[in-house]
Amino acid sequence: MRALLPALSLAIILAAIFWLQPRSMSYFGLALMLGLAVPIALATLAQMCVITVNDLDLSIGSYVSLIACISATWLHDTPVLGVAAIAGCIAIYAALGSLVHLRRLPSIVVTLGMSFIWSGLAILLLPTPGGSAPGWLHSIMTVRPPFVPFPVIVVAGFGVVTHFALMRSASGVVLRGAGGNEASVGRAGWSLLRIKAAMYALCGLFGALSGVSLIGLTTSADANIALRYTLLSIAGVILGGGEFDGGRISPIGAVLGALTLALAGSALTFLHISPDWQVGAQGAILILVLALRALINRGGA
Repeated sequence: MRALLPALSLAIILAAIFWLQPRSMSYFGLALMLGLAVPIALATLAQMCVITVNDLDLSIGSYVSLIACISATWLHDTPVLGVAAIAGCIAIYAALGSLVHLRRLPSIVVTLGMSFIWSGLAILLLPTPGGSAPGWLHSIMTVRPPFVPFPVIVVAGFGVVTHFALMRSASGVVLRGAGGNEASVGRAGWSLLRIKAAMYALCGLFGALSGVSLIGLTTSADANIALRYTLLSIAGVILGGGEFDGGRISPIGAVLGALTLALAGSALTFLHISPDWQVGAQGAILILVLALRALINRGGA
């Protein structure tokens, strides 16, 4: 029942949307509502990588915004420089993981400080909203495959690949084990430093993909374009059945949680709820799901 809760939450949101607006029950309706699902889901997977090793990233929103600014400027004008800059950002994330492990620093403090650095770099790069998405990137993000909307295919693909990498492979067991029992993994001969650096690097990679896909959809950037992704990514992981400690995560559940949050905005719009209240309503959805999870856990006990 606990494993089915993310899918159940998504099904309830979809049912509510289809009831409120029957015309949304179509290929183009789903494609429109899920327009920003890809960058949100990728940011959620990025956050999940850090939560896997019992840390929390408060800078992912600022980081995605910076990547979006790089994509709308350097990646468009000088692709080689843009790719190098994005690769450098991913390397910085790996270095952050190493720093957190070696110095035993609280990840919340380190990533909160990095959020200001990422935001500052984004403002320096793009002081005012603007830029332009590379043509090839916009073409990829707006492709229309038959039968199933593109966002559904991409999100499902990333969820399945990440699931097999972290949940069904030997290396995935070790990576999750570092969050579940760090001492045992260390005694088994695995390098905890490499594990944490690798998970932070994966976070940087997914965050970079989130920023690139976001600019492919919006076609222009802003230094604050993805700041909400920090809280959305945390909520998506928790909605998907993840825990803040113990290495307990679910890639497919995280993707379902991200889709639920992406669709929740459409449901609230159909209910004529002001955008000023929508963030609070999404928080209420998260609290409700957590309450249901607690009841399920208590029943199982």
